[in-house]
Amino acid sequence: MGLDTAGRWIILRLADSPTVRRLVTRYGMKLGAGRFTAGETLDEAVQVVKRLNRDGLKVTLDNLGESVAQEAQARAAAAVYLDILDRIAADGLDANVSVKLTQLGLELSTDLAYENIRRVVERATALGNFVRIDMEHSDTIDRTLEIYRRLRQDFDNVGVVIQAMLYRSEEDLRGLAAQGANVRLVKGAYAEPPDRAYPRKADVDANYRRLIAYYLQEGRYTAVATHDEAVIDFTRRFVAEHNIPRDRFEFQMLLGIRPDLQRRLAAEGYTVRVYVPYGTDWYPYLMRRLAERPANLGFLLRNLFRR
Repeated sequence: MGLDTAGRWIILRLADSPTVRRLVTRYGMKLGAGRFTAGETLDEAVQVVKRLNRDGLKVTLDNLGESVAQEAQARAAAAVYLDILDRIAADGLDANVSVKLTQLGLELSTDLAYENIRRVVERATALGNFVRIDMEHSDTIDRTLEIYRRLRQDFDNVGVVIQAMLYRSEEDLRGLAAQGANVRLVKGAYAEPPDRAYPRKADVDANYRRLIAYYLQEGRYTAVATHDEAVIDFTRRFVAEHNIPRDRFEFQMLLGIRPDLQRRLAAEGYTVRVYVPYGTDWYPYLMRRLAERPANLGFLLRNLFRR
């Protein structure tokens, strides 16, 4: 296990500690965690979206939350996404939405999650918008893909996510290619057992490149979600060598990470979409960002010692 992998594993394990959660939730925003989120309200998030749009960047909005315990919470979360879609339309924002199915009740009932996400996709269809279904930990993948396939029987404006860290992802991606799916490709940020995920970063990186190349060559819309400049350069070379038009792919990055690179790529004519999360349930998201790139932890610690 390399240092990066070990650091990632340690942070994800610490994230489960009630003590760590209590401390981070209490002090995280004061120490700079707000760099990675757009505030706790939709009004705050909309201001961030408008600023990014002015810089030539598209956005996907995410109301933070996952693994709800009650049906009422799941239905309320779906209603929030209806409000987000309405606000995007009313304000003329260049933005779509990203949704986690566990926030819509997946761990309570697959049918409940389907009913809720269908409401969201129906509203997006009426407004000419798009919904991205986020992929979560590996125990949810089969149910997530089942719901995605059901939605695609009636809707074209819905996409999904595949994580390069998982052994199964190439097979999943081939199935999605046959369906003409719009796919976001990520490395993956969840703690997974070694029988499901590549343990070495180098193997994840190699698989990520394979998946990007395969899906681009299949001619399906590909969202390459990374801040890794080596992967970005690989993608740029690949699309140039294979004459893949720029309207067949986009780069996606996270709010607060490499804004200079986001603007530079947009200025060069690439489509760049920024993942903009907001809401009060930001702790799990923040801990995955710290695990994904331990350098982000240094940012918070530097702020701690400045105070």
